Amino acid sequence: MASAEWSIKGPHFVNCNCDYGCPCQFNALPKGGSCQAVVAWRIEEGHLGDVRLDGLCAVNTYAWPGPIHKGNGVLQSIIDERASDAQRAALVSILQGEGAAPGVIMLQIYRAMCSTVKPPIRQKIDLEVDLEGRKAKLRVGNIIQSTIEPIVNPVTGAQHRARIDLPMGKEFNLAEVASGSTVARGEVPLEFSKSHAHLVYNRMTSAGPARA
Repeated sequence: MASAEWSIKGPHFVNCNCDYGCPCQFNALPKGGSCQAVVAWRIEEGHLGDVRLDGLCAVNTYAWPGPIHKGNGVLQSIIDERASDAQRAALVSILQGEGAAPGVIMLQIYRAMCSTVKPPIRQKIDLEVDLEGRKAKLRVGNIIQSTIEPIVNPVTGAQHRARIDLPMGKEFNLAEVASGSTVARGEVPLEFSKSHAHLVYNRMTSAGPARA
């Protein structure tokens, strides 16, 4: 699809295989050496050029054998089954960072670090996100299931709240940190339990992330 300015506004979450906090957010190496993640968006308002994307959901699954910056990753984009052909093409373009200058937004950075891109697929996507409660639930057909919950103090059982504030972030400026569990049986298989997750409400654009 031809490059054009794009924007998607709404909540999204990331669940990866790192411990809470995710070293990648601080220019450190990932736990265990590899990096794997699922990212899910609920688009309240969005467009690529004249194509509106309001009300749609989308998911990316990623896996790198080492740190992201060393490349050789695998990516698959999953598009809401409700999307028209034009919306599908627009979402695939956005999810793979097209139209963005190098290094300004994580979608472009992650795509550049993936040497293998699996064909995008259409699926029913059920996504609930409660940013304030630090909760989310994702089901993608019969291939992905994620549950995001607050981190719990192991001694008292009380909920623990933490945020990541990145004024120069490539994905967000402010995120709520949570605990996530994911099982993915698609072309990018994933499985992790009670690992790092973060939830964000912002606007992602081809010029970079912005507060909504």
